[in-house]
Amino acid sequence: MFSVSQLSDDQKAQIASWAAEGAQLPDIQKKLQEEFSIQITYMDTRFLVLDLGIELHQEEVKQEEAQAEEIKVPTGVVEATVDEIVRPGALKSGSVCFSDGEKALWAIDQMGRLSLDADTPGYQPDEEDLIKFQEKLRDLLT
Repeated sequence: MFSVSQLSDDQKAQIASWAAEGAQLPDIQKKLQEEFSIQITYMDTRFLVLDLGIELHQEEVKQEEAQAEEIKVPTGVVEATVDEIVRPGALKSGSVCFSDGEKALWAIDQMGRLSLDADTPGYQPDEEDLIKFQEKLRDLLT
């Protein structure tokens, strides 16, 4: 197992500068091998970075592209289904796809309470979609 104490101050500074330039763990691991002849595992590289208190920067371009891909266009249609096999702890359960393309699981518990578990944490459908969902659910369950 590799230890931070095996590095000189110059080597520690160099690793920090690589990270500041945007190098990720595989890049740092490769540069350690090429420039310092230090061959360590990916996991040891991860521990080394943590021990040095270095934060790796995510590429902002990739994050912006991911956000652009997540833009959902409302269709105005809400689709709901009822599970053939009810999930544990529920009287009825199923899934719903809201007009913006967001999907969620729904369940009605023994107290008659409706719960939604969206794929995206913290997602809240708009009021119009909720009304359409409740109407769809009413039609499915009667």
